[in-house]
This record gives sequence, C-alpha cells and structure tokens, in this order.
Amino acid sequence: MADTNDFKLNESIGYLISITGFRYKGEIWKQLKPFDVTPEQWVVLNRLSIEEGVCQRELAERIVKDQPNTTRILDKMEHKGLIRRLPAPRDRRAFLVFLTDEGKRLREELLPVIRKLHKSSTQGFADEEIALLRSLLKRFTANLK
Repeated sequence: MADTNDFKLNESIGYLISITGFRYKGEIWKQLKPFDVTPEQWVVLNRLSIEEGVCQRELAERIVKDQPNTTRILDKMEHKGLIRRLPAPRDRRAFLVFLTDEGKRLREELLPVIRKLHKSSTQGFADEEIALLRSLLKRFTANLK
C-alpha cells in the first residue's frame, strides 16, 4: 500500500497539465487582446478555417465546448462580423457556421502571433521532444475518456 505522504501535488501530472494550460491560455489572452479576440474565438476561427459549414452542435464537439458556451462565442463572433450562420438545408432548427471574409482575414493576421507564442513556449525543445510531448498528451487525454 502506497504511503499517502508520498503524494506531491506539484509533481502530479494533472496539476502540471492544469498549470501549463492556465499559463498558456493567459499568454494567449495577452497576445490576442489587441485584436479583440478571445482564445475561444481563436479556436473557432482556426477550426472553421479547416472545415466550415458545420452545424453548431458539430462545431461544439470539435472545439470541446458545450452547446450554450459555443452559442455565446458564436453570437459575439457574429456581432463582430467574423462568422455567419445559415439555416441547415435538412434541419431548419440547425445552423451551419461559416467564416466571413473578415474572419478569414483576421485568422491570417493572427497566425504569426500564435506561431510566435508556440515558438517561445517550446524554446529549448528538440522537434522530437515536441512530437513526443504531443503524443504523450494525446494518450493521457484518451485515457480519461
């Protein structure tokens, strides 16, 4: 039986992932603030640049947000002119989400900012280490499903 005194929160993988995510998101906030974009809006911009015309429910699943949060994010983005929602042809209750020209332009403008943040946050890591970290985090996440 393991000694309960040997657990160190600071060394716990869950804690380290949480702290890393918190700090990374904070840095993204700082970097995106001048563009009036939140990290969540950036994720939507980026996701829709890969695949647009998806319904809100599918988009929520792909950005790992619940439906009410996704709706709030999209409402703000639509108000800013970054996305447009069109009724789904097969389900009048559903909407398909598309980037506007302004949304596409903003994503392209933000890409260098995000790439610079990625570069600075992985400074000192070899490409193989980054690939390994990515692989390990994916496995860790898969174990939690």
